[in-house]
Amino acid sequence: MSETPTSPTEAFAAPEPVIAITGLTKTYRTGFWLNKVVSPLKDFSLTVARGETFGLLGPNGAGKTTTIKCLLGIVEPTRGSGTLLGKPLGDRSIKQQVGYLPENPYFYDYLTAWEFLQFAGKVFGLPNSLLKERIPQLLELVGLSIDTARKKQLRTYSKGMLQRTGMAQALINDPELVFLDEPMSGLDPMGRYQMREIILSLKQQGKTVFFNSHILADVEVICNRVGLIIGGKLVHQGTLDDLLGESKSYRVQGHGGAVEQFRDRLEHFSIQGSHWSGEWSGSLPELLSLLNQAGALVTDLHWQRQSLEEFFVEQVRAIEGDHPVSA
Repeated sequence: MSETPTSPTEAFAAPEPVIAITGLTKTYRTGFWLNKVVSPLKDFSLTVARGETFGLLGPNGAGKTTTIKCLLGIVEPTRGSGTLLGKPLGDRSIKQQVGYLPENPYFYDYLTAWEFLQFAGKVFGLPNSLLKERIPQLLELVGLSIDTARKKQLRTYSKGMLQRTGMAQALINDPELVFLDEPMSGLDPMGRYQMREIILSLKQQGKTVFFNSHILADVEVICNRVGLIIGGKLVHQGTLDDLLGESKSYRVQGHGGAVEQFRDRLEHFSIQGSHWSGEWSGSLPELLSLLNQAGALVTDLHWQRQSLEEFFVEQVRAIEGDHPVSA
């Protein structure tokens, strides 16, 4: 007796989203007479799946930080609804499962980093035995020495060191969902690399990460999906392939070989002495076979498509022109 076949919907049911918001809008009244209305967030709808790393991009004043604050319940939206970890926005019961690094974190200046992390752990009700184990692990993860963390007060730290401390604080409770507002801010290239590796490690652990950043090269490496917010509106979202398109050509450079064999087959072909370059629109195996037959030595080969930075600038200019949004 055959069993009733399972429907595709039942067999591949989508996991419950960690973040789901619909029509989120926030308005403020400003000015001396409160007669001016500002809307940093307008009809914002978004879903982020469990285990996903989502990057929210946008110019200054576009509504990125307001979005995070609404999601965390720090700011109450004027309209719209949503859930975080299956609970309504603002529900306090999910705080234990969430980590947050603000864009401009505030620290108790006269505490050491070690004392500050102990304080943060106590806020979450973590026992001393666990903190003694977790704090050194987090300090190593973010690139701060235990000696510095124990002895030096936070008021002596550089911007980059404070950012590292803030990242350790955001992870002290081993959160399921992590919000990072400009996590690369104030970091040197080595610090950026380490922060990027931390986010990638969270991704490997199956954590859900939602972050804002102006460092688009890092976003391209880290994110499963990205969204672009301009003037409070989410104007684009999707994977990089969705937004930028798949590569349709390769840029190849090399020297030597029987150049005449592929001179007519490479677009924008140029040659200078024994060095040459051009673009190929066919398949990669076919290109490699052609170069091998020609006896050419390839010095550089990369696929070409619009970069995330080019896409970002193009979209912002199309909507705003060349005038930046005021913060």
